[in-house]
Amino acid sequence: MSHFSQIKTKLRNLASLQSALTDLGTEWKAGPYPVRGYQGQTQQADLVIPQDNGYDIGFRRNTDTQDYELVADLQYWQQPLTVEGFLRQVTQRYAYNTVLAESSRQGFQLAEEQVQQDGSVRLVVQRWNG
Repeated sequence: MSHFSQIKTKLRNLASLQSALTDLGTEWKAGPYPVRGYQGQTQQADLVIPQDNGYDIGFRRNTDTQDYELVADLQYWQQPLTVEGFLRQVTQRYAYNTVLAESSRQGFQLAEEQVQQDGSVRLVVQRWNG
C-alpha cells in the first residue's frame, strides 16, 4: 500500500518556486489543485506537477512553517532525478530567482553571471548612483 509523503523544504516564495520549475523545464499547474495518489487518493496543493503515470507531485504551503513542502506518493515518483536530486535543482534555481527578484526590487541589475565547475552560479549585480 502506498501513501502520500510530505517533504519539508525552505521554499517560501511561490513566484520564485514557479520560476525555478519553469527554468528547469518542468511543466506545472497553479493551484489549488489536487495531487493524485494511490487508489484515487488526493491532497490539495498550491502547485502541481503532473506525471505521465497519472500520479502527481505537488507543493503545498505548510501553515505552521510557511514553507512549501513537497507532497507526492513517492512509490510512483517518475522523474529523471531522485527526490533529493530534484529538490537540490529546484532549490538552486529558487535561490537564483529569489536573489535576482530582491536585487531588482532594490534597484540592482544583473551585470555578470558565471556557472562554476561545481554547478554553483556566481552572480554580480550593480546599481548606478546618478
